[in-house]
Amino acid sequence: IMQNIKQLRENLAINYTKMVEKEMPIQTGKELANTAGKILSSCKVELEYNKTMGVKKKIDFLEY
Repeated sequence: IMQNIKQLRENLAINYTKMVEKEMPIQTGKELANTAGKILSSCKVELEYNKTMGVKKKIDFLEY
C-alpha cells in the first residue's frame, strides 16, 4: 500500500518502465496515472485550505 508521495513517485516510474517494456497496457498506465493525479489534486486542495485558514497542519502523505 502506498503510504507517501515518495512511494507514489516510485510507483509511477515503475509503471512507466512497464509500459515502455510492453509489460503493462497503455490504458492501464493511463488509468493509474489519472488516479495518481487525483491523489495529488486532493493534496493540493488540503494545502490550499491550510493556507487559506492560516493553519500549518502536517499532511502525512507528503511526509516521508
